[in-house]
Amino acid sequence: MPTVNIVLVEPQIPENTGNIARTCAVTGARLHLVKPLGFEVTDRHLKRAGLDYWHLLDITYYEGLEDFFARNEGPFYYFTSKGPRRHTDVAYPDGAYLVFGREDAGLPETLLHQNQPFCVRLPMRRGVRCLNLSNSVAVGVYEVLRQWDFADLESRGQLRDYQWE
Repeated sequence: MPTVNIVLVEPQIPENTGNIARTCAVTGARLHLVKPLGFEVTDRHLKRAGLDYWHLLDITYYEGLEDFFARNEGPFYYFTSKGPRRHTDVAYPDGAYLVFGREDAGLPETLLHQNQPFCVRLPMRRGVRCLNLSNSVAVGVYEVLRQWDFADLESRGQLRDYQWE
């Protein structure tokens, strides 16, 4: 199965990270958490949001961005409301890293400026701040998986008490 990597740089809200962990667990995406975190990984809100899924995660922690980049080779795609092109304009390769910034500040502008060809945004209305982090991650992950034809994911559900025709 191809691999998609989700990178959260200094996430601040435990519920967002818990929801993102759940998205990673159900899609098979790898989760990378770059410190400092705005919470403890034992936080009850984090665990509640991703409780039944935590054991399914492939998760790596980093001491900071320098540590993250020293240990990973990319390709990196930076999701930002300041991005010059749409997230759907990219053909994501196996092993792609989707990088998301803090809820209150996003990614450092220096990093974005140095990587302009790899900065993408989710289209949204002018003047509106941005989409919630966990929603943005879900949109990004599912676009990558759509491009890969949802490789190795179950695409047909089953009813509990009935059969589909």
